[in-house]
Amino acid sequence: MMENKNEFIEAEDEIYYGVWSFIWEIIKVFFWALAIIVPIRIFLFQPFFVQGASMETNFKDGDYLIINELGYKKTDIDISGNHLFTVDTFKDLKRGDVAVFRYPKDPKQFFIKRVIGLPGEQVKVEGGRVTIFNNDNPEGFLLDESSYLKKDLMTNGAVTVALNMEEYFVLGDNRQFSHDSRAWGPLPKEDVIGKVLIRAWPLNKAEVLWD
Repeated sequence: MMENKNEFIEAEDEIYYGVWSFIWEIIKVFFWALAIIVPIRIFLFQPFFVQGASMETNFKDGDYLIINELGYKKTDIDISGNHLFTVDTFKDLKRGDVAVFRYPKDPKQFFIKRVIGLPGEQVKVEGGRVTIFNNDNPEGFLLDESSYLKKDLMTNGAVTVALNMEEYFVLGDNRQFSHDSRAWGPLPKEDVIGKVLIRAWPLNKAEVLWD
């Protein structure tokens, strides 16, 4: 009888140990998941849904994108309301990059546009074309956008914008239906979130957009 009782106690101990061992394994998995996922979410990538038609036909309403934030977004690291440190930007957008940013007139809104003018340049929109003036091209050059725009697509409007060293000029690919730098002016670097890295949805158009 005593032997059976001892066996029962040992069995209970094994079950007790097994349950807590299982719980401890879950805690460890959760901890390591946080240790990996949180930095990735804060510093590296962010999901973004396209809303509206301003980037058609290249990006359509409902497209699910992954944005590369690393180096493009200034990030403040705070814990319990206390500021620890700031990760500054160390990358610049290039002409032709598709960027996601906070709308300068309302930072609660996020826009997606294509980078046209770079810091220190002057951008002129006139006669349906875009002309870029910079140190290498003081007389200006017509921007070739054939790699992402249809040949017959014209850029409406008439505006000339001089950019300082902390600003970009951005346009939507759907030039007739885009609210962009032609209307609200330059995009400050500090409002940039990142550049489009992956189109994840729809699946038949999924792609990685390399530099």
